[in-house]
Amino acid sequence: MPSFSRCSLFLAVGLGSLGLAHSVQAQQPAPRDTSFTVHSAYVKAKKQFPDITVARPPMPRNVRAALAQPYCTLPGGRTLQLDVFYPKAKRKQTYPAVLVIHGGGWASGDRSQHVPLAQQLAARGYVAVTAEYRLTPEARYPAAVQDLKTAIRWLRANARRYAIDTTKVAVWGFSAGGQLATLVGTTNGEAQYEAGSCYRSHSSRVQAIVDADGTLAFIHPESGEGDDRKGPSAATRWFGASKTEKPELWHEAGALSHVSAQTPSILFINSGVDRMHAGRDDMRRQLDGFGIYSEVHSFPEAPHPFPLFNPWFEPTLQYTVDFLNRVFGRGPAR
Repeated sequence: MPSFSRCSLFLAVGLGSLGLAHSVQAQQPAPRDTSFTVHSAYVKAKKQFPDITVARPPMPRNVRAALAQPYCTLPGGRTLQLDVFYPKAKRKQTYPAVLVIHGGGWASGDRSQHVPLAQQLAARGYVAVTAEYRLTPEARYPAAVQDLKTAIRWLRANARRYAIDTTKVAVWGFSAGGQLATLVGTTNGEAQYEAGSCYRSHSSRVQAIVDADGTLAFIHPESGEGDDRKGPSAATRWFGASKTEKPELWHEAGALSHVSAQTPSILFINSGVDRMHAGRDDMRRQLDGFGIYSEVHSFPEAPHPFPLFNPWFEPTLQYTVDFLNRVFGRGPAR
């Protein structure tokens, strides 16, 4: 299996997570929106939380990495990439997999932002993948959802290479990534979100969802999405139409519209910004009606990008691992 030195990986992740370079992504679509980076989020959050630090724990010694793996080439030659972090196996065994999805308002952000989380998940016995997906203005909804489902199919297609248990695949997302994670997970088997020819013989179904501050409904009393008074909002740009022009599209993209008896268990991890989890309580009531397990953990004092910073990184990681271990029938986190 391909691997990289700890020193080389630290340099790549360090630069990328600070928004100074995107070293793990060889091919860049143009134009690229760099408005949301770990550094910009840190500068903004530090004004209110002066004691925070960027979470950049060293790569654990029991983790290997395969960076910049192409997972699909789109018409026109655009190649999508992902990075894999996986345990060094001491014996023959398989591991659950987690697809980690970055945020950035569907227009910005980079997969390198959650490399620290992916590394720590791998150290705890998961194959963690950080994947890029097409952003606005390169492609509008539902392209991002289709890309991420393709990444899940890639995981299953490469299960032997990375010792993945294909019956235990989870999706984790922050902010816009959380919205995408819940939509990916609640639309198992829905044909409109499957696209392209890459690995179509494999399933894109997931068995668990972790949503870190991602909205569950775009048109909802709790939602703050779609305020276009000062110009097109991030969601309006992503949909290509305002919520008054195409409300059916905005409803369709909310995971709350897709809850069913087949929806996987969900963990919600939230900041103190209520609008970032619009529809969560309604969704939990629906899940309860179907007998589907869910959890909520909140950091009422935390800013929206809390998973990127200490002191919230470690508890976010622990909540995630404990939840996945429970859903997948594994023992306590090591």
